[in-house]
Amino acid sequence: YSGPLYLVQRASDLASTAVATKSEGGYADSAAQDAFCAGTSCTVTRIFDQSPRGNHLERAPWGGASRHAEKGVNATKHKLTVGGHAVYGAYFEGGMGYRCDSTWGVATGNEPESMYMVTAGQHYNGGCCFDYGNAEIDALDHGKGTMEAIYWGNSHGWSKGAGAGPWVMADIENGLWAGHDPVEASNTPINATFVTAMLKGGTDGFALKGGDAQRGGSLKKLYEGVRPPQYQPMKKQGAIILGIGGDSSDWAIGTFYEGVMTTGYASDATDSAVHANIVAAGYGA
Repeated sequence: YSGPLYLVQRASDLASTAVATKSEGGYADSAAQDAFCAGTSCTVTRIFDQSPRGNHLERAPWGGASRHAEKGVNATKHKLTVGGHAVYGAYFEGGMGYRCDSTWGVATGNEPESMYMVTAGQHYNGGCCFDYGNAEIDALDHGKGTMEAIYWGNSHGWSKGAGAGPWVMADIENGLWAGHDPVEASNTPINATFVTAMLKGGTDGFALKGGDAQRGGSLKKLYEGVRPPQYQPMKKQGAIILGIGGDSSDWAIGTFYEGVMTTGYASDATDSAVHANIVAAGYGA
């Protein structure tokens, strides 16, 4: 991929520019962003879909829970190195979120799908909901099973894993679930600077995986089995959200580095290969 990664708008004159890769398949050109934003502040207004489908994420509009349009993240808030290159992550501080309600190629109904994100392991809270994934197409709560997104944090209002968190969980609307039960002992906290979080939704169940994004072989299965009561079959609608819940609940914090959503239920071998590729990218190095 050699196109734009995200769009930034500077406060001084409201001009915008797209931040692209420095080379095909390479890292973001953060130096170009720094030059554009010098002497002022910049906000990320769009995150580009790197597939041909064009499901770009825009700042989320009014939703059923938030009742206001969401802010974009500060484009220069969180700088890090990946593979020796200086880049920026999307640092969500509450009241911030993105979505695409009109999509192409995203799973709907009870169709299977797989997704992952890389997130900051130490930037989270218990608020609803730091999500990335499939959601309602109108930012309203349509009931259980109408969304399916990865959640990262230590919320325990519906379900929780072992210990005190944070956990990789599934937001499947009207509930953040660590597995089938209110306390899912197999879903152990992931304590790492950078976290690989995975969710796979099948036709008759789901799976959660997590691991240290800096350490090979650390990806572990946190849960795989049937969904909680009243969530089968799923009624997914196919919008895409980031940093908020399906109804634009925007009280969570978190950091997003990269993510993918695709149709079909990925194999364990594919999951392991994706995690190995993430580790090879060199987060924090």
